Amino acid sequence: MAGTTASAGRAAPRGRIDKRQAILDAAFTVFARRGYGQACVKEIAETAGVAKPTVYNHLNDKETLFRNAVEAAADTVMGENLAAAERLRDPGDDPRAALDDTALRLLRVCCSERARALRWLTYEQVGRFPDLIETVQGRTSGRLCDALADRFARLSLSGFLRPCDPAQAAEQFLALLTAPIEGRSRLGTRPVPAAEVRTVAGAAVETFVRAYGAPGAGAA
Repeated sequence: MAGTTASAGRAAPRGRIDKRQAILDAAFTVFARRGYGQACVKEIAETAGVAKPTVYNHLNDKETLFRNAVEAAADTVMGENLAAAERLRDPGDDPRAALDDTALRLLRVCCSERARALRWLTYEQVGRFPDLIETVQGRTSGRLCDALADRFARLSLSGFLRPCDPAQAAEQFLALLTAPIEGRSRLGTRPVPAAEVRTVAGAAVETFVRAYGAPGAGAA
């Protein structure tokens, strides 16, 4: 009996964490579908499969719920981006192929439903929450730039890229990827066909390698 009680006690925090995550996931879904003004806590509770008071027990009010839902979505997108950047940690014998693969993976994350909804919500609510862009960028592009800068520094040391400022190279690489996608997706409001995603990824890598590739390394 004591063992059963102890196990139940250990399981309780996990269940609370899972319920909170379910609420945040549901909240992001509803906010993305309705917008901040039209979204209601009752619908969020129904989507999460919990009672309305349970939502308030975990998150005090609608604004807190919105902010936490957006932050959680940004962290999820960031995790996917960092996983894509891992491809460059060990590029093998063909760094160009690794760069091509990484670019395509990053754009697929950028074009995912969650990432598009995140951008749309951020742009839509910038008037109400002027700090939201900084929060989302800090949790997404800022960390991704740091990760890519580390990978590009390694590629420079290996002789694939010319000596450069890796942080600047990372910033420009992301700009080559995201700027065209923002235009083609109408700021995240429409899906981008897979063929267009591949075209943008290929063009971005080609331009980046021409600018940063080391002469004689097979990069240019």
